Amino acid sequence: MTEQQLELLKRYNEALQLYKNRQWQEAIDGFKKALEIDPHDGPSRLYIERSEEYKLHPPEDDWDGVFVMKTK
Repeated sequence: MTEQQLELLKRYNEALQLYKNRQWQEAIDGFKKALEIDPHDGPSRLYIERSEEYKLHPPEDDWDGVFVMKTK
């Protein structure tokens, strides 16, 4: 793994932990930092979208980190 890939993974994992802790804006900021390394990183883009959605419509209190699609 390259140094760049390791840094991307580090930033992504940090942002993912923020996401799981319901810290939506902090997670968005973290995933954007990952995109600075690889603008085409699909998982970071996906979690930014999900975090933005959860900022507007927070999940239930018993949320376990799993995203449930509301539409097809």
